[in-house]
Amino acid sequence: MIHGKNPAPVPAQLRLTGEDLVLREWTENDLPAMTDLFHDPEIAHWTPLASPFDETAARAYLATARRARAEGLCIQLAITTDGQLPLGEVLVIRQNANGRTASLGYSVGAAHRGRRLGARALTVMTEYAHHALDLPRLTLSIATDNAASAAVARAAGYHLTDEPPITTVRRGWSLTLRTWAHDRP
Repeated sequence: MIHGKNPAPVPAQLRLTGEDLVLREWTENDLPAMTDLFHDPEIAHWTPLASPFDETAARAYLATARRARAEGLCIQLAITTDGQLPLGEVLVIRQNANGRTASLGYSVGAAHRGRRLGARALTVMTEYAHHALDLPRLTLSIATDNAASAAVARAAGYHLTDEPPITTVRRGWSLTLRTWAHDRP
């Protein structure tokens, strides 16, 4: 790909493979798995996902994901090892459809942690975002006290930037977020 040119459009049914993973679109059939994965105090603490995360929240989340995807703002993929059972999620978020940078995010269900799923999924999505979407800089916002997420970022080749921390309040908890970045090689 020649950098600086318009990237190819994202296919309607995106499926990425690598790192012994299959990243695929969420479907209606995944709603029960989404509630199992995302109804978790750790995910509620570190992410803006609804809590409690029940079937109503899962339906709303899927609808929002589909709208954002149609607008070119977000790609949200289920992390799987077999193309079927969701174990978590990895996503790319743009501020606008033609933006040259994007933020990434990830979450892994409690029952599936400790298998490097987050780092592997982030690696695959980072490669896709740099090359297929032609995004030269990708960022993560990680709370300073979230050691597990910082380890995922380091394992996927991200580095802590010198950008000043941002403090936010989520569900009554104050979180200080630091920016991690990955620049296209």
